[in-house]
Amino acid sequence: MSDIQSENQAATQAAIPAETPVQIEADPAVPVTPSVRFADFGLSPDILRALNDQGYVHPTPIQAEAIPIVLQGRDVMGAAQTGTGKTAGFSLPIIQLLLAHANTSASPARHPVRALILTPTRELADQVAENVKAYCRHTPLRSTVVFGGVDIGPQTAALRSGIEIVIATPGRLLDHVQQKTLNLSQTQILVMDEADRMLDMGFLPDLQRIINLLPKERQNLMFSATFSGEIKKLAATFLKNPVTIEVARSNATADNVTQTMYRVEDQTKAQAVSFIIRERNLKQVIVFSNTKIGASKLSRHLENEGVKASAIHGDKTQNERMAALEAFKRGEIEVLVATDVAARGLDIAELPCVINFDLPYNAEDYVHRIGRTGRAGASGDAISLFADKDERLLVDIEKMIKHKFVRTELTGFVAKPSNSDRERSGRRDGADGRGERSERGGDRNDGRGASSVSSGRSQQHTRSAYTSTPTGRKEKIDPWFLKPYEPTLSAVEPSAAAPAGSSIKSPKVKLAALLGGVPKR
Repeated sequence: MSDIQSENQAATQAAIPAETPVQIEADPAVPVTPSVRFADFGLSPDILRALNDQGYVHPTPIQAEAIPIVLQGRDVMGAAQTGTGKTAGFSLPIIQLLLAHANTSASPARHPVRALILTPTRELADQVAENVKAYCRHTPLRSTVVFGGVDIGPQTAALRSGIEIVIATPGRLLDHVQQKTLNLSQTQILVMDEADRMLDMGFLPDLQRIINLLPKERQNLMFSATFSGEIKKLAATFLKNPVTIEVARSNATADNVTQTMYRVEDQTKAQAVSFIIRERNLKQVIVFSNTKIGASKLSRHLENEGVKASAIHGDKTQNERMAALEAFKRGEIEVLVATDVAARGLDIAELPCVINFDLPYNAEDYVHRIGRTGRAGASGDAISLFADKDERLLVDIEKMIKHKFVRTELTGFVAKPSNSDRERSGRRDGADGRGERSERGGDRNDGRGASSVSSGRSQQHTRSAYTSTPTGRKEKIDPWFLKPYEPTLSAVEPSAAAPAGSSIKSPKVKLAALLGGVPKR
């Protein structure tokens, strides 16, 4: 984009009436030219200094389109591929707008919550908070992050000290509101990051409660990598004449990510993951699983194969998840096995590869998964394993991203027999051995005349003493429990010996009294 184009675009945006909805599209494949710089947006020198500290000079397409519009105070619905800089696209203009209220006073009343950024997961909240903190480094503005799974005490202390920018997950935010440690009556800007997941995960009731706590006059921003038609309709209920910014087509994948589909039997997927890691000598890879149990099992399998692996999912505590993530970033862990919710928003610099152990049930999650690699223009690989039963999921992904995959076989991969296969084989061999021994025993009994009859009876009785369970396993039953009831002789002799019509008098038995002893006669 040339200087003339930038000036024309800025003039066009300035001429747009506030009540007119606008849709802007940009091509992410064409990077912003060096002529466009962050300094061209009129950002504060303190913000530009922080950007220089991070090494950022030129904006990405989503940043170039979003920052001027957010600075105008317009509502925005921004859709861009994961890893294109959406966080800076809304955080930088927010900081610029709030600098008018910045002060160095120690009074908490002088630092009310003016901007609220909501995220669906703890990891994404922590990632956004790190970026906002870096951009606010040289300003008096204060920011903090609140999410569940950790002690609420430090969060409460930070909020009571006065905070202008709060990054939060909906559940923990409402906890603070209920405990009256957070007041949203002066909030001017609401941001929903990964907005589609916020609504898909069932956060709508919590979001509605939060929106009702905010002032009616506010600026609303929604950013995500994917926006379905249903999400757009729902977002239209609380966005006021939003400007829709779409970088490339909706639900698209990055061109710099090489996508490969390998057909693998379902029971050999874990071995295939180990083979790919060893064959490609991968030292940093995220593997996605659809279930928490599957993530834990795959992590244990990789560790048994000598691969340093760890799993993050909803059953892990927040401290465990953060520790695993930090170890992965430092290179202490080679493979991070994660579920979709836990991995949403993870930003790993120069992550070379991601592997889909399971194809996602929701086709949109595929875009978010492979968006973990190939970030900020770098190249990456996205490898997916699928079985015949996953064909429908694969077709749904192809329809959404409008791309036809070539199904290939994993060259050089030979599956080893699993423990369950060896156990089943052993049981079959044992059963065959017992059959051979019984047949040989029968041959020896053929020359014994009458003894063979008794032997056959004993074998028949032995077989009747076993029963089969629904799983095919035979359990021995004591023959005593199969006998009919027979009364003992002591129970029938007295009645048989007594004449008809006579009564049998039982001898008197002296009973000791509980209290007072036996009465005198």
